[in-house]
Formats: sequence, C-alpha cells, structure tokens
Amino acid sequence: MLEAEVAIIGAGAAGLSLAHRLSRPLTGRPLSAILVDAPPGPLRPPQRTWCFWEAGRGPYDAALTASWRRLRVHPPTGHPIEDDISPLSYKMIRSEDFEALVGRDLARSGRVERLEATVDHVEALPEGAEIHAHAADGRERSVRARWVFDSRPPGSLPAARTTLLQHFRGWVLRTPRPAFDPSRAELMDFRTAQPAKGLSFGYVLPTGTRQALVEYTEFSPSILSKDAYDAALSHYTDSVLGLKDYEIVGTETGVIPMTDARFARQTAPSVFRIGAAGGATRPSTGYTFAGLQRQTAAVAAALRRGRRPVPPQPHSARSRAMDAVLLHALDSGLVDGAAFFSGLFARVPMARLLRFLDGTTRLSEDLGIGLHTPVLPMLRAAAEVPRLPRRPFTGY
Repeated sequence: MLEAEVAIIGAGAAGLSLAHRLSRPLTGRPLSAILVDAPPGPLRPPQRTWCFWEAGRGPYDAALTASWRRLRVHPPTGHPIEDDISPLSYKMIRSEDFEALVGRDLARSGRVERLEATVDHVEALPEGAEIHAHAADGRERSVRARWVFDSRPPGSLPAARTTLLQHFRGWVLRTPRPAFDPSRAELMDFRTAQPAKGLSFGYVLPTGTRQALVEYTEFSPSILSKDAYDAALSHYTDSVLGLKDYEIVGTETGVIPMTDARFARQTAPSVFRIGAAGGATRPSTGYTFAGLQRQTAAVAAALRRGRRPVPPQPHSARSRAMDAVLLHALDSGLVDGAAFFSGLFARVPMARLLRFLDGTTRLSEDLGIGLHTPVLPMLRAAAEVPRLPRRPFTGY
C-alpha cells in the first residue's frame, strides 16, 4: 500500500501537467504525490503533437519543436489571409518532448513518486480514495490518497445536444529541396473537398525549410478509414500544396470530441477528472492544451492553500454557450463551415480572434466578433439550441 496526499492517474498532458506543478518549489505547503502511469502498451496515450498560443515565454518553451508569429488561412477560393499575431506566439510541442521535460523535472525534484501500473478501479473512502491497480507482472498495487485526479479518457461521452468529431491524420514530410517557409504556419487551408456535414481543412506546421507536419482535418459526425485519410492527404499535399518529391518520415492520427456535453469533473467526494475528461477541450476548436493548463494551475493552487481542489471549468459559461450555437449551426448546415471561419479570419485581426477562441476577450469584443458571422443563421441556431434534446453519442 502506497500513501500520499495526492494521486494522479494517467501520464498524458493533464496528468503530467498537474504532477509538474506539484513538483515545483513554489509558495504554499509541500504535498506528497504519486503519479500512476499505465505500462507500455495500448493504455498509454499515443505520441502526438499539441499546439497552443500564448504571449511571451511559457513554462514548456524548452521542449517546443517550433513557434510562429505569422499565421495564414486559405479560403476555399481567392487570396490567402495572413497576419502577425504578436504579442502571441503559436507554439508546437510534441508529446514525447513534453514527457521528457516533465520527467526530468520530476526526477530532479523528488516530490512526485511514479508508479507504473494499470488502474482497475477507484474506491471512495470516508476521507479520500483508494486506487486498485496491477503491475505488468500481475502483482496487485494499491494507492491511498486524500485526493485523486483521474485524467484517463472516459469510456463514453456524456449526452449532448450536438457532438461532432475533430478527426485527423498527419504526415511528417521531408523534402530533398527547400519547400516550406518556417516563418509562418498554415493554420487552416480550406482548399480541400468539404464533407456533407461540418468542414475540412489542411494544416501545415513547418519545422524547417525541408520538413513540416502536414495534416488533413475534418469536423464531422464520423471518422474515416485510413485509406480515405491517406487519399485526402495525398490530394492536399500533391494537388493543393504542389509537392511532388517528398518522404513520409512520421505519421499521427487522432480523434477529439467537439461537444456541448456537460462533463462531470467530480465522480466521488475526493475523486476528480481533469484534462479532456474534465471538460478542458474547447468545444468549438478541439484545442485542449491551454485549457488543461488553466485547470491544473487552479487545482495545484487550491491544494497548496489547503482548499478543496475541485477542478474549475476551463471555459466560461459564455464561451460554452457560443460554442453550443456554433456546433449546432455546423451540424445542421445552417452555416457553411469553410466560409464561416474564412470570413472571421478575413474580418477580425488574428490575435483578437485567437484570444476569443481562448475565452479571454471582453463581452464587447465578443459582440463585435459576432457581427462578423452570418447573423441570421447564427440567431436561428441560438433560438433552436435550447429546444434540442440531449442524447448519448454512439459514434465515438
């Protein structure tokens, strides 16, 4: 039996971020913590790339693959839209580099113990909870803690009025000659075949003149086959970007729910969910990394002050309400997704739009941005959303 004040289940972005914050020698009382990570295998999260934006230096800059101040958006037709997002930077970090940085800091601090085991279930106790797990060799392991934070993906999504999936496949490309401009990233390129519901776009993150991550992304109700993703990527890379000579040196695939479901952030008196499982994903964009940083920062601060560490909702009620309207508008076909986003980026400075997507704009700014959307279809969507029933999602 291992004991600690805090136990964290899962060593993905959310679990590692909370462990990292608890390991730092900050003000407040020190805490004993245990991070429970699954052994190598299917229960570990796959390697992937996370992107986010922030002003100035951040705590994970040492692990960044690249960052950009200039972003570009391509409408379905016509000229591209390009802008400088200063003082923000759009940052790219690979999960393996993030894990290595956090792992080094945890080992150096000695404040967080690590346990490699598969969690079977979590039992609520009168003053805390007990994690029942087993190691790779089959031995039973138990962890008793005052507070437990579970970052594992939920087995199913909560009922929602609208649920779309952001699903994607990316290739890491290497070319024999310079083919990319590393000074800017292609944030959304709508010169792709659009699905019947939702939208699709290409995404190019150059890490040098001869290497880039190129992705095909859809917001739609269901995922595609591997062959369909590869066909879409081939078309985008060859026909749209005009690349003819390249080598695929890596791949990544993912599915992110975009839903107005209400995620339960507490499952027992001392057991909480964090990260995507705790509602950190922004419903309208699928971005999660910034939301879980806000959430884990608040949890760590509450723990150090001896307060009840209920994870906060990372996105405001106003942001979630606007997202519910947009998701319904996209799902119902009230708005054309590619035209909607292209119009926003054409009419609103990118830095302000990114702050809006992060929920840090004022109400007056939100209203101004709303006037640059298709007003009548969005008002209709807003009127319809409250009457929509919440249903379980069966396609994930």
